[in-house]
Amino acid sequence: MSAASALKITPLNSIHRALGAKMVDFGGWDMPVQYTGIIDEHHAVRRAVGLFDVSHMGEIEIHGLEAAQLTDFVTTNAVHNLKTGQARYSGLLYPHGGFVDDILVHKVAEDHYFLCVNASNQEKDFEHIRSLNRFDARVDFAGPRYAQLAVQGPKARDTVQKLTPVALAAIRYYWFTDGEVCGVPARIAHTGYTGEDGFEIYTAPAHAARIWNEVLQAGAEFGIKPCGLGARNTLRLEAGMALYGHEIDASTSPLEAGLEWIVKLDKGEFMGREALLRQKENGVKRKLAGFEMRGRGIGRDGYEVLVNGSPAGWVTSGSPSPTLNRNIGFCYLPADQAQPGKAIQIMIRNQPVDAVTVETPFYKRAK
Repeated sequence: MSAASALKITPLNSIHRALGAKMVDFGGWDMPVQYTGIIDEHHAVRRAVGLFDVSHMGEIEIHGLEAAQLTDFVTTNAVHNLKTGQARYSGLLYPHGGFVDDILVHKVAEDHYFLCVNASNQEKDFEHIRSLNRFDARVDFAGPRYAQLAVQGPKARDTVQKLTPVALAAIRYYWFTDGEVCGVPARIAHTGYTGEDGFEIYTAPAHAARIWNEVLQAGAEFGIKPCGLGARNTLRLEAGMALYGHEIDASTSPLEAGLEWIVKLDKGEFMGREALLRQKENGVKRKLAGFEMRGRGIGRDGYEVLVNGSPAGWVTSGSPSPTLNRNIGFCYLPADQAQPGKAIQIMIRNQPVDAVTVETPFYKRAK
């Protein structure tokens, strides 16, 4: 068996290949990194609309009388005040306060929660939640039951509205509804990972190809483009969104990663709470900071960061920004050095290159 044949595939794999996508191994999945080009696809999302296959993402469902209690115990953000049809960004933590994963929690009903988790973490997340289940609740590994498409950009709503009777304008940001798209059952969430307006559509894998093709037809008048993981990464970086394995992982806490806002320490007991309370009391030693290159070069993932000529941290993500036409990134620095306006240097090909810390997000769409 070849390495490529051992990779998992989404229901749209043959379509990506027919479109001439450049395919890569992404966390064990055969995924499109680009079609016409990362910059081209990036601009399509910022200016009009792009379509992503994100069916590699995982889904975990929690059902039962105490589904809310279990979901609340395993996540950092509040669950008790979620309304039916509302979604919320949250974290799964280890006891020491590091990330198992970052996730989206959707409240489908009082006794039903739907979690969207990162592709490479889904089995780990499922086992983590199941191991903590001391409640009257059932945890289901639901990934194989769903395909997921993301339609993102200023023309995303106009595109999807052609394909559904659901009034999309009535779905608030980070809310969702169950209805139909292209005449088949679908969950339509007003969420995304690009910093633009848009929707994420969950449906049965058998319907994915039909929806993909009809979305491309519906968006043709706006110049829609199929988009790969490359543009997804540059878009999320500009929007200041964390990527698991880069800004966050088992060794980093929400307090270090600038994600205090997804932690509700006053909600009662949850996994990792005691560690975060101690960390808050003692103060974190390092913090995530955004930076912009001043000298020539791109600060890539893993490059060393210097402060006052001495090693002080590392780059977690770095890339040219197609929207801003600057080289940007995230890095970890000592907490007292992580404020905007700090002169730093990044080691590029064994040479220190000037950069400066800046406010994030780097890009914010006009409402």
